[in-house]
Formats: sequence, C-alpha cells, structure tokens
Amino acid sequence: MTFESISVGQRLGELNKGIITTTHIMRWSASVENWHRIHYDQPFATGHDHLPNVLINGSWKQHVMVQLVKDSLGPSGWLWRLKFRYKKMDVANDALRAVAEVVDKQSMDGWGVVILKISLLNQNDEVSTAGHAMGVLPLPGGKAVPYPFMAPASFSGIHFPKDA
Repeated sequence: MTFESISVGQRLGELNKGIITTTHIMRWSASVENWHRIHYDQPFATGHDHLPNVLINGSWKQHVMVQLVKDSLGPSGWLWRLKFRYKKMDVANDALRAVAEVVDKQSMDGWGVVILKISLLNQNDEVSTAGHAMGVLPLPGGKAVPYPFMAPASFSGIHFPKDA
C-alpha cells in the first residue's frame, strides 16, 4: 500500500472472520485469561444474565479492528491511533467481517496520514463496532515510517471525525 495509491472514499481493507463459534470464543477467553462465564457458559449467559447467547469478547473485537488496519496499511504503514465504540452485542455463531474506508488523507512532516472509518459487521450487515483509525505511510521518495512511530508535535492538530 502506498500513500499516493489511496483515495478518499476507497474501501481500503476487508477482513472476513466468518462464523465465530463458542470454541473460538472460549479459546480467546483462555488466551487473555477472561473467565467471565458469559463468554463460555451458555446456560449462565442465557439464563442468569438473560443474554441471547454466549458473547464475543470486546477484546477480540478490538484485536480484529487493529488487524484490519494493520493489514490494510501493509508492511510500510503504521497504525497510529484507533478509536471505536461497541454499538451492539456479537454472539456465538455470528459471521463477522471488518471493513475500512478512507475518509481523509493528508501529508504532514514528511509522512502521509490516512484516516479510516472502521466497522465490524455481522451476517445481516448490522454494524456492531464502529470507529476510526489513523495510519501513517511513507510519502513517495520520503522517509520510512519508523518503528515504533512516535508522532511529532505537529500531528496534535489531526483529529478523528466526530461521527464515530
């Protein structure tokens, strides 16, 4: 991915995770040591907490959003900032995919800054998680984005859109 190849309005990336089963949810819960029963115990989740099914972890959804942006920017890009909110529950057996769309781009201090609208959608195209991300890419003939990327003070004027 190059800064000059990106256009406002372009779908920059899509990440299809498919159907998320209770096994997927339990494995994630174990890996992050989240033992809340709503993530693995269906009778507890539906009976005690009156949920529609076992819930997909918010931390897993955050990970998907980060992976979406990282993959969309490619190896020369850097995810600088991420902001999102959970709008609805995702439960076991939902089929989930994440999408990123370019809403703004600008060059600043020798790098290209890309602002993306990011969304996690279920099998009914309902948005369950929505927000924005800012990525940094090198400009043509410019310097590489360093690892880790530490934004210069001039970047403090870049803000997320208010419709997240």
